[in-house]
Amino acid sequence: MATNKKLEKVFRDPVHNYIPVSNQTIYDLIATKEFQRLRRIKQLGTSSYTFHGAEHSRFTHCLGVYHIAKQITEMFTKNYPETWRPEENLVTQCAALLHDVGHGAFSHTFEGIFDTDHEAITVAIITDETTEVNAVLRKVAPDFPEKVASVITHDYENQQVVQLISSQIDADRMDYLLRDSYYTGATYGEFDLTRIMRVITPVDNGIAFKIQGMHAVEDYIVSRFQMYMQVYFHPASRAMEVLLHQLLKRAKVLYPTQKDYFAMTSPRLIPFFENQFSLNDYLQLDDGVMTTYFQNWQTHPDEILADLSTSFINRKLAKSVKYDRSDEADLAILRDIIEKIGFDPDYYTAVHSNFDLPYDLYRPELENSRTQIEIMQKDGSLTELSELSSLVKALSGTTHGDNRFYFPREILKADTLFKSEQEAFTSYINNDYFLGKAGKK
Repeated sequence: MATNKKLEKVFRDPVHNYIPVSNQTIYDLIATKEFQRLRRIKQLGTSSYTFHGAEHSRFTHCLGVYHIAKQITEMFTKNYPETWRPEENLVTQCAALLHDVGHGAFSHTFEGIFDTDHEAITVAIITDETTEVNAVLRKVAPDFPEKVASVITHDYENQQVVQLISSQIDADRMDYLLRDSYYTGATYGEFDLTRIMRVITPVDNGIAFKIQGMHAVEDYIVSRFQMYMQVYFHPASRAMEVLLHQLLKRAKVLYPTQKDYFAMTSPRLIPFFENQFSLNDYLQLDDGVMTTYFQNWQTHPDEILADLSTSFINRKLAKSVKYDRSDEADLAILRDIIEKIGFDPDYYTAVHSNFDLPYDLYRPELENSRTQIEIMQKDGSLTELSELSSLVKALSGTTHGDNRFYFPREILKADTLFKSEQEAFTSYINNDYFLGKAGKK
């Protein structure tokens, strides 16, 4: 393996204060165009339309994850020479830094429309010999890019490394909870990172946490639960996701008959409309490019595309109500009413579901089984967290979230032309046996 010359660079960070970089490989990765692109991708997507401070980027988050991983690997090297191999430090730190490098413009919403996969693209950026990231990694060793990629795909042979990057309590989650809490102004995501860092320990085939720090781990689980319920699943943020989805869906429908228009106003989307995009095409897009395209589409002759674009640019959100699966037959009635009033239900109504499992036991029979959190007793034995914590036990295996039906807020405004339809709609959503039972947002 190539050796790294010594250097000392410091990034000032609002969450971790100083993030020092003393490894040339890490610094060179940060300087690559693929990683610098993350400055132009928001960490929380449309949540900044609800929490106005949430303008932070994937770049800042990835630096934070690297910083946490670096601290842990250095502590492991110093304190656990019998169970941690120091040669794992660099691969762990590189995987931490690059774990989100494949995220695209408006991440998950874009993926749903154009069938992209940010994890697969992360692996491609790491392993494709045309990228600057790959060139930096190959300087370490010819097979080093594949090693880093295998951490991302969970195939790396040392599960200690994999769990530090991806598990129910890892460097990724610890950073984004603290960072998102800071930038949204919500305090729900705060927990004692310093204490957790003192009690984390490598064990055979994974990581564990000493019992002295169990309450800090408990606090982390509760903080994660609160952030999902109060921030990540906020109805207004989801309304913007729905609007973005409908906007892109309409553009995709119009493209086959209006190729010249889209070639002029939004050329970097053409490969995605054609479903023939390259890695380079993907890397040309970011949140700013997409927002510029939406601004262009505000004057499109198609009323639906122009209206949805204007609504997105100016944050004109749909209303929503909660619903249960048993209500789904009634949603068709609501869509019919909305269509009679003059809104195309294919673009002006939507259902959106958000559910999360705050903590779960390891269930190997499941397709996407989770690693459980192990607490190390004073005698060295391991006990699963919920067996020791009644608080975590209460959350373990329980799913939280809701289904929402989104519709134009104009439906609720007085209009004599559609008074009977509006009254029928209002009657439905206020019925104690239907959607209104869950409440409007």
